[in-house]
Amino acid sequence: MPENPTQRPILTLTTLSQREIFIRFSLTLFCLLFWFKGFIYYTFPILIAAWLLDTDRQKLKQLIREPLIQAILFLCFSLAIGLFWSNFSGDIRLKWIKYFALLIYIPFFSLLNKTRLPLAFISLITGYAGVVSLGIYQWLAENTQGIPLLNISYLGFSAMLGIGVIILVCLAGNVRTAVTQLLFWSMALLLLFVQFNQNGRGLLIATLIAVICVIFLQYKIEIKKYLLLMVMTILVSAAFAVSSDSFENRFALLIQDISKSRQGNYRTSVGYRLAMWDVGLNGISKRPFLGYGTGTPADYFEKTIPTYKNGIYKDLPEFQNTSHYHNDWIELGMHLGLLGICAFVFLLRNWYRTFNEHQLPILGAGLVMFIFCAGLTDTLMLYNRIPILLLIFTAMIVSWRKQMATPPN
Repeated sequence: MPENPTQRPILTLTTLSQREIFIRFSLTLFCLLFWFKGFIYYTFPILIAAWLLDTDRQKLKQLIREPLIQAILFLCFSLAIGLFWSNFSGDIRLKWIKYFALLIYIPFFSLLNKTRLPLAFISLITGYAGVVSLGIYQWLAENTQGIPLLNISYLGFSAMLGIGVIILVCLAGNVRTAVTQLLFWSMALLLLFVQFNQNGRGLLIATLIAVICVIFLQYKIEIKKYLLLMVMTILVSAAFAVSSDSFENRFALLIQDISKSRQGNYRTSVGYRLAMWDVGLNGISKRPFLGYGTGTPADYFEKTIPTYKNGIYKDLPEFQNTSHYHNDWIELGMHLGLLGICAFVFLLRNWYRTFNEHQLPILGAGLVMFIFCAGLTDTLMLYNRIPILLLIFTAMIVSWRKQMATPPN
């Protein structure tokens, strides 16, 4: 019987056993090494090569039906066509290219199956545990923020901790035994305590909002348990805040920055964000539908501030290099206007839909709430590792639920 051409791998350069070994190797390598900034450029091509060896036309058709893949493709396509009305000649920052890293979800998700998932999951957990342990060690032993050894900023480390807290709280609400619940809650509180001692204020707030959302959705029917957990969350957060010198210093700095901003001094962390948002929202109001084109926002800011509001922000590039607008919504609005904002809404909607279709609506709501809230004070989608971490976890969860729903042969 002739072989169906739609079921042939796109690349057929190896035997079946060699191909399977290479695929498992690529998944393991990717999950272990994407934490290292430089290794991303090596693991991405290897993972894509493994996908081409494994994927046929039939599987491609099935992938296109996935809601999250549709949203990622729409966002990347919008950014690609935004180049046609862009004007970023000479701008070598190219931060916007990081949005296209979301496409890695497609090959990673496609490669997962019943035999490969456990190895990929163990690799991810091992990498996450190792990176978090290293961050905790550097904080305790060297009193440093973030993970300098891996070139992970305090913002990236804080986001990583927040994601772990949300997932562990969701797990604690889904297990039956009290011992396992206690274990997950203890791990979540440990990560939250470390996050309180990082300087990422906006990310910490996003984590707390997402955790409150998860607790409400898990226990809204059991009023007594819900109120008890809410009170405990507030008390524990207050205790962590009081015991954290970092949180106390950042809170005092917040008050100081707000005071300086009222006096017209925007050369502070808060003042710089307020200035970026002010210029960004004004820019969006002038071109609300298609924005200024992919890659233009940073250049627009530097060209606008010398004359905008009599030049009150003109010295800010000396305070900090212009890179992005510290807000996912404004950033995409400046790139693509309403098209970019709708693309981001579509991404968040389909991200939640992906979890909901696989009977995990609470976990999906918690993670999407975190992405939404964190994106209000920073460009979370432009972080080097965090969007990839979220997508890897999503791919594993979806693959696991699909296998549970598939009856055994």
